[in-house]
Amino acid sequence: MFKRVIYITVLVFAASVFGQNYVKHTVLEGETIQTIAQKYKVTPYDIYKLNPDSQSGIKPSSVVLIPKTVEKSNSKIEEKPVIAEVAEVKKTEEKVKEYKQKPSEINAKYHTVAQGDNLYSISKKYDVSVEELEKNNPDAVNGLKIDQKIIIKKGIQKGNANSKVVFAKTHEVQAKETLYNISKEYKVSIEDLEEENPFLKVDGLQPGQKLTIPTGKKNYLTQAKTPLLHEVQPKETKYGIATKYGITVEELEKQNPEVVENLPIGYKLKIFRNTNKPEVSVKEKVGEVVEEERPKFETPKATNLLDYTVKSGETMYSLTRQFALSELTLTNLNPDLKNGVREGMVLKVPANLSFAKEVKNNFKDLTKTVSKQNKKELVLFLPFNASKIQSDTLTSIGERLKKDKFLNMTLDFYSGALMAIDSAKVLGINMDVKIYDSEETKNTTNALNVISENDFSKTNAVIGPFYQVNVEKVAAALESKNIPVISPLSKEEGKSYSNLYQTVPSTEAVKSAMFEYMRAKNGNVIAAIDAKKNSVRDYIKEFHSDTKIVGLTDKGSIVADSIKKLFVKDKMNYVVMASESTQTILSITSVLQNAMKDFQVQLVILEPNETLDFEEIPLSRLTKLKMAYPSATKENDSDLASKFEHAYKKKNKVIPNQYATRGFDVTFDTMLRLAQDKSFEETLDIATEQVESKFDYNKKVTSGYVNDGIYILYYDTDLTIKQAQ
Repeated sequence: MFKRVIYITVLVFAASVFGQNYVKHTVLEGETIQTIAQKYKVTPYDIYKLNPDSQSGIKPSSVVLIPKTVEKSNSKIEEKPVIAEVAEVKKTEEKVKEYKQKPSEINAKYHTVAQGDNLYSISKKYDVSVEELEKNNPDAVNGLKIDQKIIIKKGIQKGNANSKVVFAKTHEVQAKETLYNISKEYKVSIEDLEEENPFLKVDGLQPGQKLTIPTGKKNYLTQAKTPLLHEVQPKETKYGIATKYGITVEELEKQNPEVVENLPIGYKLKIFRNTNKPEVSVKEKVGEVVEEERPKFETPKATNLLDYTVKSGETMYSLTRQFALSELTLTNLNPDLKNGVREGMVLKVPANLSFAKEVKNNFKDLTKTVSKQNKKELVLFLPFNASKIQSDTLTSIGERLKKDKFLNMTLDFYSGALMAIDSAKVLGINMDVKIYDSEETKNTTNALNVISENDFSKTNAVIGPFYQVNVEKVAAALESKNIPVISPLSKEEGKSYSNLYQTVPSTEAVKSAMFEYMRAKNGNVIAAIDAKKNSVRDYIKEFHSDTKIVGLTDKGSIVADSIKKLFVKDKMNYVVMASESTQTILSITSVLQNAMKDFQVQLVILEPNETLDFEEIPLSRLTKLKMAYPSATKENDSDLASKFEHAYKKKNKVIPNQYATRGFDVTFDTMLRLAQDKSFEETLDIATEQVESKFDYNKKVTSGYVNDGIYILYYDTDLTIKQAQ
């Protein structure tokens, strides 16, 4: 009844056995909670939860409890047949050796080294670059041997044959560093950093991370040749101009340092855009997917707004509710609304919005309504990139897993997906699951070849690939068949397809959810923003212009009287804080604490802020102010979450991390929706909640669907994080 079909090389891991959940640490002279947290790779908040008294300081020779973290070890690989029933994954080194000896199944061939051969002569013979030869044959870097087998991959663009071998550097991220600072230090582009360290797309930049610094890349300053000129018009903002040209406000200011403090009307801005990203168009002919031989370069979006035609019966109130915008913001975008709403008028609205629907706090349990009649088929595209492992004859599997963070992320997601498949099997769900190796990089994937070479006529849904550009290619290839394609990890705003489902809410959607919550509570919204957070200031001015912005002094402090004038009695006064300055944060929180004697006050942040983890910021301040923030995930103590963690730990000898949990949530939710007595699209009126995520799909204004399942969380005085109601 239930079958799993594997079309890839299955990689698995074992781990150390668990003991108690904490260790004891004796404080040394000069140590702080921050340095101890970094040493044990936990957050200060984790330590405060176990040691509440430490909020008032720690002394040498005192003992603090540290929550345990578990690391993976003893990584192994096992080969499975092309189509196999998966029952139990076994570890065996013989399978590894056997697998490595098999010829590659990718588009490649071998060259046997003869007398007088060198990498340059071989690159000339096969019209590939020396760099690609070294990449696919790492043992060749130290010299060639007669009769040595060299892997030659076809379709590689020819590069500089005289390029020198440069060993990759690593960089450990320090507190308050940014990708821009790191890219400038090593003279590489931010895009190359993200491509070399794919986990940055999911986790963002965090202290303690070890980044691989790409070599042989162009300096980001030389990627753009001729700048575009943009003359600043009245009422334009830096945020609006930046989004218009597909760059960030920070990039705009770095390219035009003269406008950091203000934006003069008539000033001509220089806009450098990166046009190195090729766009591969996809065609479908008689069931085949063909990539055009000449890639086109993607044209940056002309604007972040789109046209919406007002329908009969719509009012200002219904429009503001539908687009989750204030009346003032909608009017600023469409000055004609000052004369009233008229049927047929065309409005400008943000392109990344979804059609709002009634927010559901009660989620339906789809396990109670599973239909076992009709068999369904689910396909997963996961980037194991097995061909790289085959071609790497020097690196052991254990060494690869220590270095390859993207592979680790894939394996974790896969392990969670297997748990979801097992759970579906227990429920008796009638479904075939096929897993293909998507063999992907940031801009390429083998998924299109898989689609063209296999029968997808019975496929009911596809999960993956991981990278947004690749999942969009798959959605384009399957759009005519109306097969739902679920993007499991990316939060990028890309192209829209009618069959594309974004499971991770975008950064803009997460911030908008916070403002929507504050408005729903009829709150008085105030923002305290320091000078280095101009992107937040511009975002609020453009899309939440009813927010009152309080000024800061030149030293980044807040004047108590200036903010108290903006407070309202008998209302919750939400203060949005945007600053990474310790002094500014201390100033704002101090003023807000004092104001709580006379007003209802709650602190709000819109995005993660590492400075709040520093010991200098007392946790008691944040809990007293019940600091609120929006999040796409939350820790869950439900019965489902407990069962999942227990079962996962029992099977894998390690607690599930965020990627394993994500793999379970996305896969299990998709399988449950497919197992209903209706189509996948017909289940979208139902909101669901899994272990860490909720899934509340809404139709995008452009096309396709986005998950608006966002939590509003807050710090409570008992040192726990709770969900706001």
